[in-house]
Amino acid sequence: MKNIFKDIKIPEIFRIEELHQDTFLLNGELVQWTGETLAVQSAITIENSKGSSERKVLGSIPNMQHEDALNALDAAYTAYENGSGVWPLMKVQDRIDCVEKFVEMMKPTRFEVVKLMMWEIGKSFEDSCNEFDRTIEYIEDTIFTLYKMNKEQSVILSRKGIDGQIRRAPLGVVFGLAPYNYPLNETFCLLIPALLCGNTAVFKPGRYGVLLLFPLLKVFQKCFPKGVVNFIYGNGQVLARPILKTGKVDVLALIGNSTSANSLQNLHPKQNRLRLVLGLEAKNPAIVLSDADIDIAVKECVLGALAFNGQRCTALKILFVHDDLVEEFNKKFVQQVALLKYGLPWEEDVQITPLPELEKPQYIKELIADALKYGGNVINENGGRTIENFVFPAVVFPVNEKMKIYHEEQFGPIVPIVPFSNVSTPLDYIADSNYGQQVSLFSQRASSLAPLIDVLVNQVSRININVKCQRGPDIFPFTGRKDSAVSTLSVPDALHSFSVPTMVSMRSNDFDKTILKELIASKRSNFLSDD
Repeated sequence: MKNIFKDIKIPEIFRIEELHQDTFLLNGELVQWTGETLAVQSAITIENSKGSSERKVLGSIPNMQHEDALNALDAAYTAYENGSGVWPLMKVQDRIDCVEKFVEMMKPTRFEVVKLMMWEIGKSFEDSCNEFDRTIEYIEDTIFTLYKMNKEQSVILSRKGIDGQIRRAPLGVVFGLAPYNYPLNETFCLLIPALLCGNTAVFKPGRYGVLLLFPLLKVFQKCFPKGVVNFIYGNGQVLARPILKTGKVDVLALIGNSTSANSLQNLHPKQNRLRLVLGLEAKNPAIVLSDADIDIAVKECVLGALAFNGQRCTALKILFVHDDLVEEFNKKFVQQVALLKYGLPWEEDVQITPLPELEKPQYIKELIADALKYGGNVINENGGRTIENFVFPAVVFPVNEKMKIYHEEQFGPIVPIVPFSNVSTPLDYIADSNYGQQVSLFSQRASSLAPLIDVLVNQVSRININVKCQRGPDIFPFTGRKDSAVSTLSVPDALHSFSVPTMVSMRSNDFDKTILKELIASKRSNFLSDD
């Protein structure tokens, strides 16, 4: 197994200069930062002048503090102005115009953003390009959906002597926190629908994948009124705690883990007013039944467990394989893992890349050691081998309930396989789990699948038949049960998550009908309209 960090040859097109972010977006201005900074390290390790290895420094970001967080919050709070600000009162079409302008100005930044993503989080060039393109598509689909929604809401309803119009209205100030694994896509899946609905926002990027948003700050500044979008940088706990304690946040939008979500929402002094939009952790299982097509199951489970090194909430994080198939399944699974190309993000067709989290390689080692202690084995060659921050995938078998890997979300390149003889084993596991996002079922027979589907739809939010767990297409609802999610994200659902149905009504008599017609004809109200 080669050392991917030795004698690195970086293609000229992917070379990168240090980017020291000395401005941030606050209240419509790119404000100069003169305070302390935090170094941003790459997922890629290079050889320094002394001949030893170290993570490449990509640049730095502002290390903001309590006061800076509150300044950003005040900007968003003032811009919303209890619903009377420029942005929440703006016509839907005018908000759409701002976002469409943003999209067109965002497109030319594609390669710069993609290159930063590769260096920051180790995502392959192909996957980084796909994330950028998918984000553009998501924004455009959201705009189209809002057009359609606005058209449907333009009618006047008349029921039982009451005339009225129902439209979606904004919720207020959104505080958003993004994850590192999809730092562009997940940021915009929260931010864009929130803005289109008329909310204002304070947004904090994840620990990793933060510099790649810098090229877009000027675009935000040029496309939105002051105070509508504000970015903060630094330690999440230092920044988030004072923001939530003020009670000025109306929506907490977080993609991360439930521990953070719980601690933050508990800080809000008026929790009944706090709307939650949360995408949290998952321990998605695959259940490979005795009548499964083994080749399909292996292919999908390898991809589902190890795409982007398993650093996806939708990854398959534990595989239950029937005793009748497990020996052959393991043999073929290990063969497919061995064929995965490992290397650096710019290498063609690379699939396994370095990990951005400093502590992750050690955590994987600890999971493996714990599994070995309780009777497990690493059944693939080089499984778990670590070179700096690169970890070759480890396939662990047999896995049982005594092991940490049986319970914990690994969020990395280790695949636990559990043999079972009775399907009650995986079903009980899912029922007892704290998580309920998705499951993948593998079988060739409807008679085997049907009873499982009917049970599992009451435990998880998506059942995938003979295919890996996944989020897309983005038109489909993305949510979870238990500790895996609150609210629903998708193109139409996100617009509902960041708004509330609001109605203007009056009695259906001649006097009020005259007023209603005058209100609509005059176009003096942006809300009550047949536009």
